[in-house]
Amino acid sequence: MASEMMEALMALCQEKHIDELYLLDRLEQSLAKSYAEVLHLDFGAKVTIDRATGKVYVYKLIPRDDSFDEETGEYTEFDEEDVTPKGTSRIAAQHAKAEINAIVRNAARQQIYEEFSQRVGDIITGTVLQSTPDFTIVKIREGVEAELPHFDLRRYPEERNERPVGEHYSHNQRLKAVIVEVRDPNSTQPPVRGERQRPPIVISRTHPDLIKRLFELEVPEVYDGIVEVRSVAREPGIRSKVAVSSLDSHLDPVGACVGPKGSRVRTVVSELRGERVDVVLWSDDPARCVANALSPARVSRVLVDPEDNHATVIVPDDQLSLAIGKEGQNARLAARLTGYHIDIKNESLAKDILHDLPQRPEADLLDEEDEDGHRCEYVGPTGIQCRNMARPGSKYCGIHEKLMELGTDDVSNDPDSLI
Repeated sequence: MASEMMEALMALCQEKHIDELYLLDRLEQSLAKSYAEVLHLDFGAKVTIDRATGKVYVYKLIPRDDSFDEETGEYTEFDEEDVTPKGTSRIAAQHAKAEINAIVRNAARQQIYEEFSQRVGDIITGTVLQSTPDFTIVKIREGVEAELPHFDLRRYPEERNERPVGEHYSHNQRLKAVIVEVRDPNSTQPPVRGERQRPPIVISRTHPDLIKRLFELEVPEVYDGIVEVRSVAREPGIRSKVAVSSLDSHLDPVGACVGPKGSRVRTVVSELRGERVDVVLWSDDPARCVANALSPARVSRVLVDPEDNHATVIVPDDQLSLAIGKEGQNARLAARLTGYHIDIKNESLAKDILHDLPQRPEADLLDEEDEDGHRCEYVGPTGIQCRNMARPGSKYCGIHEKLMELGTDDVSNDPDSLI
């Protein structure tokens, strides 16, 4: 009977990819603790399992008088007395089942940790399995689950809330999220509440990286690195601002992210359950960057103090409320996006400030225009200007530049035919 149990044990170890010697050592330690309590042994017990037959031997530990350590107050050497009771194989089988389940569970958590700890910040697509008032369980793939926590932080301030405002999840609903943490099963830190019953992977739908990863999925230029997402400011579930730049001077990064008729950004907004996403152009010039961040408001002038990270923004009187936004939302997001403290004033109140400052032609951000971003200067016989953008370093678009070199004006009068 014992040998049959040993054969079944070894076969199970091979199936579950568990080291046989490691399992037997765990069984001996577990059985020793159990028999020490059952047999009321003051100094504990020692259990050995015959590796060939699977027979279990229980030994009572009897301390030697000359091995007492006065510093620790414990005995260091023991004699062993065989006290093996009947039915040890049956008890060993029960312990073997419990130990195998524990080892398999720990091995699975360790394997998940080793795989997903290198993927923190990556986006995943999962299916909602179960939703509770405190967290939602999301299935990533067979045998791998993640937790999207949305605890009430007033009751559990040590927990997380990674669910945007107004979102609720139903069974079998598919959603995207980013991995923000993978709990180490061997960590010595105090576990979170109910950690052993919760998946080790923690995901989020409020993290700014979620928007970056969604644009990587929807915009090939972002995935290839031609367009770079420089900064993200987000109020989850309500509104976000994304600043982008391009490594290719001929490529408009905002247009690439928005897509034809807004198709690309609309897909991102749909995944975010209607959260408004503003895509603005990043600039290395702090004044231009702050002005762009306050879009859709038009800015007259920006005064930047780089030492204090402070920017004073002057806007037309009719743009003040739009620049500030509802409950200060637009200004708040622009400040997070740029890293500057932004003070917004309208032109009527800023007359004294503008009067004391030297006038600079390039300071007027309403009239300032990129040298390489102006329209083609060709005007047709009907007086309609070409709608194409001029080529860098030229006054004309690619079509009219060649025509001007040839010295002919035989072109279509319909500006839409040149688009």
